[in-house]
Amino acid sequence: MNPLQRLARNPAAYRRLVLDGRPVAESLEAVLRFATGGRRGVLDLAGLPNVRITTSGRKTGLARTATVQYVPVEGGLLLVGSNWGRERHPSWSANLKATQRVTVRRRGERFVATVRLLSGEERDEAWSTALAHWPNYRVAQERAGRRQFRLFLLTPTA
Repeated sequence: MNPLQRLARNPAAYRRLVLDGRPVAESLEAVLRFATGGRRGVLDLAGLPNVRITTSGRKTGLARTATVQYVPVEGGLLLVGSNWGRERHPSWSANLKATQRVTVRRRGERFVATVRLLSGEERDEAWSTALAHWPNYRVAQERAGRRQFRLFLLTPTA
């Protein structure tokens, strides 16, 4: 585990450096993606699993790309719309909610996946899986207050 990964996994450090340092992390993400031609970003430096998702904007229809952390699950990827624990859902989650397919780029691999917003018991099970994989989602959920994070299951198409 690299030093950035250890730092990011520490709940106190996550709360202070990552959540409170969101603007710096977002700016650094943009610079790194530009400098590396989209191949590397902040989550890569921290050794955390991430993908770049591209879908049509729900209002504009234009292609929208976002880098998101994922939780590996059997048969797919679980995405958590934490938005750094802010009060609003992330814009990428609204775009995913409005579509059925998304293009996913992961470590040089590119594939199309179906999108499913999880709810009910299935969502509860997925949330437990997400917390087991990345306990700091609990920190972000506490900061978000009453907003319940959207959970999406991305399943690669044949």
